[in-house]
Amino acid sequence: MRLLTKGGIQLNAKKVLPILFLIMFLVMVGFGIIIPVLPFYAEELGASPTELGLLMAVYSLMQFIFAPMWGRVSDRVGRKPVIMIGIFGLSLSFFMLALSTQLWMLFAARIIGGILSAANMPTVTAYVADITSENDRGKGMGVIGAATGLGFIFGPAIGGVFTNVNLHTPFYLAGIVSFLTLVLVMLVLQESIHYSTSNNRTKRNGTWSKVVRGPLAMLYFLQFFISLSLSGLEATFAYFAAVKAGLDSVTLGYLFMIMGLASAVVQGSMGKLTKLFGEARIIQMGILVSAVGFGLILFTENFTTAAIFLSVFGVGNGVIRPSVSSLLTKKSSYGHGTATGYLASFDSLGRIAGPVIGGLLYSMAIGLPYISGILLSMIALVLFQGYRARESMRVRG
Repeated sequence: MRLLTKGGIQLNAKKVLPILFLIMFLVMVGFGIIIPVLPFYAEELGASPTELGLLMAVYSLMQFIFAPMWGRVSDRVGRKPVIMIGIFGLSLSFFMLALSTQLWMLFAARIIGGILSAANMPTVTAYVADITSENDRGKGMGVIGAATGLGFIFGPAIGGVFTNVNLHTPFYLAGIVSFLTLVLVMLVLQESIHYSTSNNRTKRNGTWSKVVRGPLAMLYFLQFFISLSLSGLEATFAYFAAVKAGLDSVTLGYLFMIMGLASAVVQGSMGKLTKLFGEARIIQMGILVSAVGFGLILFTENFTTAAIFLSVFGVGNGVIRPSVSSLLTKKSSYGHGTATGYLASFDSLGRIAGPVIGGLLYSMAIGLPYISGILLSMIALVLFQGYRARESMRVRG
């Protein structure tokens, strides 16, 4: 890890990464706390199943729209203030949810939370790109991925416990956790944009048309297909596991916890993996392992097989996003924030479409979401191979 100096101020990347890990872990804990209770809370306020689906989707929709904007803003004004805006937005939305007495108030809270918290992931990812050398970039991205995964494991578990108090308590708790995270960022985190190697590049304005037609478009679409297949699995596996293995919702929580831990472990090893194989090969291996995981899931018979097969999938899926983020920030001619903002937007688009498509396929045949996951993985692999071929031709040319 490098020691960065600007104007006499030093920023030790090795010391900053644990701080970023803690920040993203707490952000995702706060986010995850409300997951188990939000459906019941919405139903209590009169939400129909369709309205509940819209309530979940509107958050991802706001992130899809606003993540690129926040990425560009962070390139101009700095990472720290934008991260603070994102965490403040989370805290505000959680308190708004806790105080909601009508359904429209829930939608308002989710919309505001989605708009503001869209700043978090792209800006933290850009921060990592700012402070790491290209050799250590994969390790840094893996640290953030592991923090995100672990936070999302512990958050719902904590939320489930406090749901027993009353339906409002998890939202207050999530708001407090997010507010404390905001204080942590304010007091401890230094600004990183001054150290970004991307500042030495000729900057171009990133727009949707330029991104989807640019030389790195395949990396963005790859992330979309990976996110699409993952969210399709998450939306349907509870029903699939109940039919195939008779597993209940509590057991399902344990299964996703095991999958998340497997993913977090491999993400924590991204530094060694990247130095051994490089991002491109890791992405290829990750896609193939994910496809194998989808295929194995079709043969689920009991808790043990489900845990093993989901872990295989989690290991493959877990290495893809950090590797794509690392490769993108190395290759993009945009600022780090702009590049990661569009990546977060493609990820959100997959999370919007995935549950809908997964549910539709499941209604046709219970194995279709996982067969489609294999096909989507293969499409992602072909896209990435096409990207590598063009990169190779460009280098030779």
